[in-house]
Amino acid sequence: MDILIIEDELPAARRLRTLIGQQNQATNILEVIDSVEGAVEWLRAKPKADLIFMDIQLADGLSFDIFNQVEVKAPVIFTTAFDQYALKAFKVNSVDYLLKPIDPQELQLAFDKYQRHYQANAVYDYQSIRQLMEQMVSRKYKERFLVKMGQQLSYLPVERIAYFYSEDGLVHALDQKGKRYIIDFTLDQLEEALQPNDFFRINRKIVTGLRAIHKIHTYFNSRLKLELQPSVLEEVIVSRDRVQAFKQWLDK
Repeated sequence: MDILIIEDELPAARRLRTLIGQQNQATNILEVIDSVEGAVEWLRAKPKADLIFMDIQLADGLSFDIFNQVEVKAPVIFTTAFDQYALKAFKVNSVDYLLKPIDPQELQLAFDKYQRHYQANAVYDYQSIRQLMEQMVSRKYKERFLVKMGQQLSYLPVERIAYFYSEDGLVHALDQKGKRYIIDFTLDQLEEALQPNDFFRINRKIVTGLRAIHKIHTYFNSRLKLELQPSVLEEVIVSRDRVQAFKQWLDK
């Protein structure tokens, strides 16, 4: 199997190359390319690869620009540090996507999915994939929320919100001064509506803003404990299954 890697982060490319070799010995890495321009030149000049691993963000732009300039005939497994809000669609429209840092088991599952598609001679709808990628970078996020204050209606700008939390079946927004507002959204809906660079869902009950995080402590069972400002009465714990993604979010 001939594989092309399109990845601009050298450590990530090295790790991916190593993992591919460990997972599947019958592979040949044709080349590692770090830019849209380089990928377009390679795809125009070289025989097609059997499979492409493609990062979404590259040194000179976003990889959907590749699809605008050249026909991509090989199936693609996307690698990305993007949040997961729009990525479920990639499961349908491409071979797969992998969140960085890449987990070996997830890589093997992606290879398995590729084999199933390859054997079935699947047709890949890269026009839909390109549109999805454009939506990811041009998407509009909530700027304010309509809130009720007594018998009056007002609005709460997102930049004033420290975090959101669920309590007794209601979702509240806490502003930076500690004032609470009831928000007519579920936490699941907030994950879709908020700018993912600024807000992160740390557990089933809390979506926190970056600026609300005052201190981070290690906690038992590989979890993290947060001190948020304004403070809340109960402990704020990053659930174990979200710790790795939370660290990646902080390290952007």
